[in-house]
Amino acid sequence: MKFSEKVLPNGLRVVTIPMKDNPTATVLVLVEAGSKYEEKKLNGVSHFLEHMCFKGTEKRPKAIDISKELDALGSQYNAFTAQEYTGYYAKSDARHFKQIFDVVSDIYLNSAFPKAELEKEKGVIIEEINMYEDMPHRHVQDLLMKLLYGDTPAGWNIAGVKKNILKMNRGDMVKYKSMHYLPEATVIVVAGSLKEKNVFSEVKKVFGSIPRGHKARKIKVKETQKKPKALIKFKQTDQTHFVLAVRAYDLFHKDIPVLSVLAGVLGGGMSSRLFQRVREEMGAGYYIRAYGDAYTDHGLFQISAGVDNKRVAEVLSAVIEECDKLRKYPVSEEELNKVKECLIGNMKLSLESTDDIANFYGGQELLKKEIKTAENKASELRQVSARDVQRVARNIFKNKNLNLALIGPSKDAKNFLPTLKF
Repeated sequence: MKFSEKVLPNGLRVVTIPMKDNPTATVLVLVEAGSKYEEKKLNGVSHFLEHMCFKGTEKRPKAIDISKELDALGSQYNAFTAQEYTGYYAKSDARHFKQIFDVVSDIYLNSAFPKAELEKEKGVIIEEINMYEDMPHRHVQDLLMKLLYGDTPAGWNIAGVKKNILKMNRGDMVKYKSMHYLPEATVIVVAGSLKEKNVFSEVKKVFGSIPRGHKARKIKVKETQKKPKALIKFKQTDQTHFVLAVRAYDLFHKDIPVLSVLAGVLGGGMSSRLFQRVREEMGAGYYIRAYGDAYTDHGLFQISAGVDNKRVAEVLSAVIEECDKLRKYPVSEEELNKVKECLIGNMKLSLESTDDIANFYGGQELLKKEIKTAENKASELRQVSARDVQRVARNIFKNKNLNLALIGPSKDAKNFLPTLKF
């Protein structure tokens, strides 16, 4: 799929992906601002700011003015915050491009942060935090990051902590935005049935005169671990949710495609080794997944599952045994080819709509400042060999690298440490 890239004099990057046979258009604005850019007392401000951008601008003073206008276009719209970026988007019939672009750019550039709305939104965010804490399969991911990175930005909760949320004020929002929402840290992505020149004309008109700033940087993650670690949160649940993780590679590492194939062997589809072992053979759980999670300056590989409370140690041993097999024995050509085609097929299926396309291209441009097409990525996956998979397995699956985060009716992490070994 063809795409174009342009950079305005102020450093703002514009990516356009024309899709003439697709009747929709997506406008996505991404900025390098997330929880890893925060200081401790303001942990959660990136996410709070994202919420507040929908609460009114000078042109659209109230939240209802924004939602009503987008709803009238039949638009789908939202925003999201991660560790290293925040995104705002709207998707609609392609003929409404100028209108959704106007709304998305307005909330990104001109949010007013009305004090009354800010105070009300504190309650909304606290309830969002409560919601995630009531979802063990989701909350266990927060525990994992805390276990791996401790009291550093990489280990903090993206949504923040309640005491911080209650103390935040309009001045905090304005200051944080001025430090991070800058053109040189922003990517605008437009995908759909549109012409590049029309897209660029709109972007230049709205964003072209915004001055550069001095982008605040994030603290670089330091990877240190000398022995297996576990973090347990007691919760009276009918099922134990755990994540078994090892430290792996950052986003720029040459072995990211290999790690994807390794994850596919273990957890890619219903024929994967872990699905067959834990669900089909043992009947011990409903879901089990494996995947690599890469950031600009660190990365991890994780296996997550929800299992019978009485069989946690048994399942953990089985999972570690399957990982150990990848260290000891090469994957057969038949299995390797199956996994590669599964990964490639799933990637292409995930790129059928304009919003998925926008995220695929925009995320690469924002974080890596380079874009690979789906075909580029497919080619990299096809080049992965059985020897590569075994080499990476030996590199990441080491006793000292093992980490276990768990939520369930268990109280003592020491009970699981003997299981954490190859």
